[in-house]
Order: sequence, then structure tokens, then C-alpha cells
Amino acid sequence: MTVLVCSLKTDIPQSIPAGGYHVVRFPYGRGESSDAHGMHQLQDPRGHEVRDWRRDDRAGLIWPAADGWGSLTAMIYWEGGGYTELRDQFVRDPLGLSTGADSTATEHRPPSPGEQYFHKSHELFVHPGTPLALLVAHNDSRPRRITLAELKLAIHPVQES
Repeated sequence: MTVLVCSLKTDIPQSIPAGGYHVVRFPYGRGESSDAHGMHQLQDPRGHEVRDWRRDDRAGLIWPAADGWGSLTAMIYWEGGGYTELRDQFVRDPLGLSTGADSTATEHRPPSPGEQYFHKSHELFVHPGTPLALLVAHNDSRPRRITLAELKLAIHPVQES
């Protein structure tokens, strides 16, 4: 059985506003590590085309290509700042485009000195039509930058018996 993979990466700094969770966005085309199964395209399955990946939260969505058991991994590098807590989570349908937002693997972390480097993984069932994203937050009083981010989904298709 073929494993379907989407691997997204950006090393272009991304400003994260203070207050609340925000979708981490990823570029299209050559900026991606791998998207052979079309799970992160300029035009999503609903026909919306992203014009500027830096400003459109849809640029943070992975649209699973099949039903299956999904393995999500993420890596997040934060610049140093005046925050006392950094947060991240995986979210099914964070923009309310299908089933409604459903977060999982939420983590709140105190910072260590200097920049912050985090890796996380989680597994869950995935379905076409229900996009997935990585969301982040901090509690600083001003925007802080993510300097590198990766989001990867590996789908092990489920066979009906």
C-alpha cells in the first residue's frame, strides 16, 4: 500500500501577531519539499486560489488526498522575545471550510534562553475535504517571528474489508 506524503517547509520569517492562535503559512511550488499527491496547491479542492501565500491562511492548509491514518509532524523555530509561553496545535479544518475547527495535540511551553526550537508529532484519522494545519501562539505584547517552520503529513490509506 502506498503512503501519501505532503512535506511543507519555509525558512522565510513569518510574523505572528500577539493574541490567539494563528495558522502557519507555507509557500507553493519550489519552496516546498514535496507535494506529489497535490495536497497543498494554489487552488484548493473548493476552487479558491491563493494569490499571496504570506497573507492567506489557506496557504497553511494540507488537504488529505485519501482517507487514512495520518502521521503529522511539525518543526517550529521562534525568534527570542518577551513571551513567557509559546503554544502550538494541529487543527482539523481551522478555517471552518468543512467540518468545523477541531484542535488536537495542543502544547503550551515555557521558553528557554535564546531562540526556541520545537518538534512535535501526532497521529489521527484524516479525510479528503477536511484540511489540516499547524497553528501557533505566543503571549508577548507585540508580534514575534517564526524563522523556520515545517509541516508534514504521511497518510497510510485505510482499506475497507
